[in-house]
Amino acid sequence: MTQIATVATQPIPGQKPGTSGLRKKTPVFMGRHYLENFVQSIFDVVGAGGKTFVLGGDGRYFNDRAAQVILRMAAANGAARVIVGQGAILSTPAASHLIRLNRTDGGIIMSASHNPGGPNEDFGVKFNMPNGGPAPEGVTEVMYKRTTEITEYRVLEAQDVDLSRVGRHRLGEMIVDVVDPVADYAALMETLFDFPAIRAMFAGGFRMRMDSMCAVTGPYAVEILENRLGAPKGTCVNATPLPDFGGMHPDPNPTWAKALMDEMFGPSAPDFGAASDGDGDRNMVVGRGIYVSPSDSLAVLAANAHLASGYAKGLAGVARSMPTSAAADRVADALGIGKFETPTGWKFFGNLLDAGRATICGEESFGTGSDHVREKDGLWAILLWLNILAVRKQSVAEILREHWAKYGRNYYSRHDFEAIESAKADAMMAALRGSLAGLPGRQVEGMTIRTADDFAYTDPVDGSVSQKQGVRVLFEDGSRIVYRLSGTGTEGATLRVYLERYAAGPGGLDLDAQEALAPVIRAAHALAGIAAHTGRTAPDVVT
Repeated sequence: MTQIATVATQPIPGQKPGTSGLRKKTPVFMGRHYLENFVQSIFDVVGAGGKTFVLGGDGRYFNDRAAQVILRMAAANGAARVIVGQGAILSTPAASHLIRLNRTDGGIIMSASHNPGGPNEDFGVKFNMPNGGPAPEGVTEVMYKRTTEITEYRVLEAQDVDLSRVGRHRLGEMIVDVVDPVADYAALMETLFDFPAIRAMFAGGFRMRMDSMCAVTGPYAVEILENRLGAPKGTCVNATPLPDFGGMHPDPNPTWAKALMDEMFGPSAPDFGAASDGDGDRNMVVGRGIYVSPSDSLAVLAANAHLASGYAKGLAGVARSMPTSAAADRVADALGIGKFETPTGWKFFGNLLDAGRATICGEESFGTGSDHVREKDGLWAILLWLNILAVRKQSVAEILREHWAKYGRNYYSRHDFEAIESAKADAMMAALRGSLAGLPGRQVEGMTIRTADDFAYTDPVDGSVSQKQGVRVLFEDGSRIVYRLSGTGTEGATLRVYLERYAAGPGGLDLDAQEALAPVIRAAHALAGIAAHTGRTAPDVVT
């Protein structure tokens, strides 16, 4: 006999979701009432009675225990049904697809995305809406307010559900449907891409390396690339999700995916390399001897998407986050379709996708996706690249060079200064904002500043306004600097400096990016007084 316990609690400070839910150190989430308070606040805001939700996570440490708590709380709050990935595993894009496919009332995703996992690393919980996308700020603000006034939570006193077994289970009055986490997602991919063409390319000797970084995409990559597309066994490496990601930092960039980069620039490099992150929503793609920046990847995918069956009719528009380079804008202009510049955070793309204004979206932080789900999708981007390679029958390097020759090249890089004392980071940004009015017309490093502002966005669909989304300094020659403090870390502040310089061609298209950007980098340090404010003279991560 199961019964519902009502547990007295009190507010715990700091349960404010960021751009992708609530992220904290794992011991914080494991603390008394911490997870329960936040989950009850979600159910209090969205309502659970008679509703159906999706539940899954990236398999990081505490994922399995948190899933059982959330299931018992869903049952106690009157939910009718929860669809959960086998082993409580679901990639974030697969969770988004299940929400949409089953027309559920939303879903809870357990992930801290690309942040490290383990007993002393990071954990996170976020709520996705019935459209499959992350809860917008208006909703997360109400959830946060609820955490500041909560006095009790409800939980079913029951045994754990056997999440290792696919099939229907009962938890009190609630149905728990444990599903294969890969099957529905893989079926969706088959409708979007020309699997026979990609299969023929692999059969013809095409070689690839897919690094899942001991994170959630491993089972998806093995099933799709090796089992369905015929890539040789062993194409997918680090393909078993581990609670601590094998000690890796599951962030697919040249710094953390160094083994893949070394292989792709080595003497026996395969034709194509790719990596995905903790929860499967980010991607890095690399050709033999050539790295593809996320901004360039978005532009190339937009320019060639029509080669894939799911996008044969063309694109409605292309959207990019403000810090992402303007390379995609040039493609949109050439195609005569809409282009959108939004704040960082996938939820801003959701309105454009739902309204049919955009088809493909991308962020410079290795996130790309389309209207097939409402999250960025790492494997989707990798499969679209494979589709393009199969149809064009060219190398990654050849495709990039042809793209730059046609559209010009937006040299681009992001410099991250991590774990800066928050007060120092805030003081630097405040001083920078205070200097903006006097910057236009000023010369720095031989470049003239055209405009400088603090980016604000008015959503063209719902009219909502987002202020203070990042400081922009734009130069007359099309170069650009953007400064943002990131909200995805769990300690201190991360200063992200985005650097861009446009080369129209035909000359100057094959420089090293850091070399091409050198004057912009010097200008960025000088204008913000980075060293004076933070004591840092060099970034921790360059991407």
